[in-house]
Amino acid sequence: MARAGGNAVGIRRRERKILLKGLLFTSPWIIGFLIFQLYPIVTSFYYSLTEYNLFKAPKWVGLDNYKALFQDEKFYKSMYNTLYITIVGVVPHMAYALAMALLLNAKVKGQSIYRTIYFLPTLVPAVAGSLLWMWLLNSQYGLINMALEAIGIAGPNWLIDPDWTKPSLVLMGFWGTGTITVMYLAALQDVPKMFYEAAEIDGASKWRQFWTITFPSISPMTLFQLIMMLISSFQYFTEGMVFAEATQSMGGPENSLLFYSIYLYQQAFSFLNMGYASAMAWMLFLVVMAFALVIFKTSARWVYYGGDK
Repeated sequence: MARAGGNAVGIRRRERKILLKGLLFTSPWIIGFLIFQLYPIVTSFYYSLTEYNLFKAPKWVGLDNYKALFQDEKFYKSMYNTLYITIVGVVPHMAYALAMALLLNAKVKGQSIYRTIYFLPTLVPAVAGSLLWMWLLNSQYGLINMALEAIGIAGPNWLIDPDWTKPSLVLMGFWGTGTITVMYLAALQDVPKMFYEAAEIDGASKWRQFWTITFPSISPMTLFQLIMMLISSFQYFTEGMVFAEATQSMGGPENSLLFYSIYLYQQAFSFLNMGYASAMAWMLFLVVMAFALVIFKTSARWVYYGGDK
């Protein structure tokens, strides 16, 4: 009995040594997380309950910043612009990326070349890509309006007309779907070929094969892309900022380009309303969490995993 007890103590000591070694090797990440992520998150929540401008000590105001949000017209405008990019942009971009992945998955000569060419725009920095599209969308000498005029259509003032500024950003978004397409392509190549062979024997059409084999097989990837693009769209910043600055206005024509992240940046670093900006950040967190929870709750109806019966 004493010997058995000694073995148990020895095992616990070895486990503690293994744990300490593991913590030692992960300590750089743990320390970085605590200092550069967890501390700013906790601090931002405290600042959201204060009036703070970087130069004076925070003054406790409770929920006043959150109450002020719901009385701020620009808050609603920025949220509307962000929801527009999220709703109008995410699903079409995902559908387009999937369509391109299906084409790039076809067995044709020069397949690798086509894949490389399609992915190249993703390597262009966001600012450089935005400047390129500003030239393409120029109402006077842009290539897009010139192409529209060639078929008898008068192109709009993409960068000036408030009704067309956000659609121009959605249009530009199709150009940068290379990463999503490559991930869809990887998912498509994991679909067992025997499923398609059995479907062809049963006489299923290509459309039927897509909805009964392809889409269910890649639905986990679709869920992942949907969540990631949702988070990214709610943080939409760089492209909107570049387009807005071209009109010498942070919000663009009639604030049509005043996205939530841009307005948050404006409050924090232009007006130094750090408390108000922190409240905006936490409000954004709650909105994104609400959307994500809805998606996860409904995903059981359309997401299928290999281990499911």
